[in-house]
Amino acid sequence: MMGRFAGSLIVSVLFLQGATAAPAAAPVSYGVEADTFHPVKEQNGMVASVDALATQVGVDILKQGGNAVDAAVAVGYALAVTHPQAGNLGGGGFMLLRTASGHTTAIDFREMAPTRASRDMFLDAQGNADSKKSLTSHLASGVPGTVAGLALANKEYGTLPLSRLIAPAITLASKGIVVDEALADDLNVYGKEVLIDHPNSKAIFYRPDGNPWKRGETLVQRDLAHSLTLIAKQGPEAFYKGKIADQIASEMAAHGGLIGKADLANYRAIERKPISGTYRGYEVYSMPPPSSGGIHIVQILNILENFDLAKMGFGSADAMQVMAEAEKYAYADRSEYLGDPDFVKVPWQALTSKDYAKSLAQKIDISKARPSSEIKPGKLAPYESNQTTHFSVVDKQGNAVAVTYTLNTYFGSGIVAGSSGILMNNEMDDFSAKPGTPNVYGLVGGEANAVQPYKRPLSSMSPTIIAKGGKTWLVTGSPGGSRIITTVLQMVVNSIDFGMNVAEATNAPRFHHQWLPDQLRVEKGFSPDTLKLLEARGQHVKVMPTMGSTQSIMIGPDGMLYGASDPRAIDDLTAGY
Repeated sequence: MMGRFAGSLIVSVLFLQGATAAPAAAPVSYGVEADTFHPVKEQNGMVASVDALATQVGVDILKQGGNAVDAAVAVGYALAVTHPQAGNLGGGGFMLLRTASGHTTAIDFREMAPTRASRDMFLDAQGNADSKKSLTSHLASGVPGTVAGLALANKEYGTLPLSRLIAPAITLASKGIVVDEALADDLNVYGKEVLIDHPNSKAIFYRPDGNPWKRGETLVQRDLAHSLTLIAKQGPEAFYKGKIADQIASEMAAHGGLIGKADLANYRAIERKPISGTYRGYEVYSMPPPSSGGIHIVQILNILENFDLAKMGFGSADAMQVMAEAEKYAYADRSEYLGDPDFVKVPWQALTSKDYAKSLAQKIDISKARPSSEIKPGKLAPYESNQTTHFSVVDKQGNAVAVTYTLNTYFGSGIVAGSSGILMNNEMDDFSAKPGTPNVYGLVGGEANAVQPYKRPLSSMSPTIIAKGGKTWLVTGSPGGSRIITTVLQMVVNSIDFGMNVAEATNAPRFHHQWLPDQLRVEKGFSPDTLKLLEARGQHVKVMPTMGSTQSIMIGPDGMLYGASDPRAIDDLTAGY
């Protein structure tokens, strides 16, 4: 048994009038010759992750009778070994899960500021934000939450013992993994920035000749295997109160870090009520604060519901104009109102109300972009780097799990805690070091996200589940820092409004606007004619590198599972049985 887990204003108004009654797109047709991309198709269970080895670990757990949470926990631990750029024990994140019966919940295992954290700890002598302190020093780490979060999920919703779920990761760490192209590239580029200056880290990720491990070579992580074994035998207490806690606290004490044993012992993962909404008859569930993702995905969808996107068509200047303008309003609100709900009152009901969205929709001019300087946070009734990672799981009973977790930037702070083999996060950089000042990714944060002891930093991570007629329909999420919200948004819109299957929605080119800077970022692949039309409307269009790495599963009308991993990633895999 599973226990609990069983554009002028006139033009705008014309579009509004024609869109409010627009029906949802017709159900997606699968396997037809018209499909330009085809998803992976399986019947009994499916896992989509950024790493092929981790995906197979999850599929094996499903085959052994584990449910979606069991598989997700196993994948989470496996990624700590196979994808150290973001997979982690020394970081944190979010899990969204929905049972076959429709119970939906969120598990918050976001990192927490240590007891001795202070409001201005990342300012220099001149009062300016110092990114070196918040990114690559021992001060950069918040109290990790991954081990606690995965344990909570396993205890409340899993069916197999935790030790069994960690066992594959122990084997991978002790016997070694073959370095794939993605890891080799990231070690070569980012390792030189964050790993090489730390002896404990260099000893693991660099060869004796001083060069990083290359593609095809075997990386053995014995210290990490030992730490994983301790957790498998003793549970999360090994990490938060035992020998691993000693290693983390000693590392911090020796180098001016703030995390102490009491901070670790006092950490708790929290189960929260998801943010929910509706979009053209579909039910939307996503992560609540301290994630900003759920609120702003629902907010933007509420705005878009006032426009007939299906009639406009994918990649049209009209559709992109409307979506970009809606995104501006949401990101302006993010800068002002979002933070840890245990410390600040987040007006989520106002931000996600249909009436508020309609008032914003009425401000959108389809023929002319509104400059970001003219958009302020609404009158109501920090970033992660690209190197976050997401995975999705669905089992044969129809239980679904979406997990997004991270160390923040590539390899986190680059610091391995003592002989634990565990890379530490640099999530303290996600706080507003100086409210009102943009961080290196251009996101502006406010007082609601200022540094404070025991507080969890604001995030954009957005594990999301869409239901149709009460049944789970789409499980998705993505890394991408400030672009996570818009990436996940486009997966939803592509699927519902534009009738794409999950692979087509994944492969479609993406675009992004985050209010500040006033720039419409687009991937290559959009028509040059469309981009010229957008520029003529006042959008500052800039073609830039790819955005996101979605790992998604859709449950088709025939009950079959259809999955897709993002072609923007290297070595990712969707598989099932």
